[in-house]
Amino acid sequence: MQALVVQHVACEGPGLLQDVLVGKGWGLDIRCMDQPGANLPESVGNHDAFVILGGPMGAYEEESYPYLLRVQELIREAVALRLPALGICLGGQLIARALGAKVEPNPVKEIGWYKVRLTSAGRLVPLFTGMPPELLVFQWHGDTFALPKGAFLLATGDSCFNQAFVYGAHAYGGYAWGLQFHPEISPEMIEEWVKFNADELADFGGPGAGDRILQETRLRWEKIRPFQELLLNNVEEVLRGTRPTN
Repeated sequence: MQALVVQHVACEGPGLLQDVLVGKGWGLDIRCMDQPGANLPESVGNHDAFVILGGPMGAYEEESYPYLLRVQELIREAVALRLPALGICLGGQLIARALGAKVEPNPVKEIGWYKVRLTSAGRLVPLFTGMPPELLVFQWHGDTFALPKGAFLLATGDSCFNQAFVYGAHAYGGYAWGLQFHPEISPEMIEEWVKFNADELADFGGPGAGDRILQETRLRWEKIRPFQELLLNNVEEVLRGTRPTN
């Protein structure tokens, strides 16, 4: 099994998702787009799954980041092939935009740990099998996606309503999954993001905002980790989904 992974910036890698996928025999074709010479393949057809990670740019900033147009073309190709695809944060927004839905600034930023709730559809999809109806997840975003036509909303939040969706051929059994939150995150990644984005954090939460996020992570991590591991294993199962031959 081989997954194409689009990584937008060096500090936002696949994290714990990479550990799960590699541990279950996947090979990862990671294209880190802020590195010299980075490019995208002509097709996703030689891969078994497609993962698009998060990044600091907006999904609508194609003029500044022209490769985003190519990512959206690859997303549409994956959908046409019914190739399992997962988008995380910016990646979820790119899936939504590629499928004709609007991506725009959310009324407020979300940075830190937030609760999201599964919808009735969310409780039935394989991505959230075994998960409680309310999850504590890590967020770092200022934009939000609308739902593509034909998609099902799987999770909602208070300060950003649309948190997860699935798009595909039939109810709850689709093949393109969009998440607004970060299931791949680790405490080490959070610490790196806090250091790298100190000015944004100060604007967002005032003095000490980064330290508060790190402290909350330390306090909650042992309780969060089992559910995160379950979710990441569910992600692997979804990406391994049988690909139609017709």
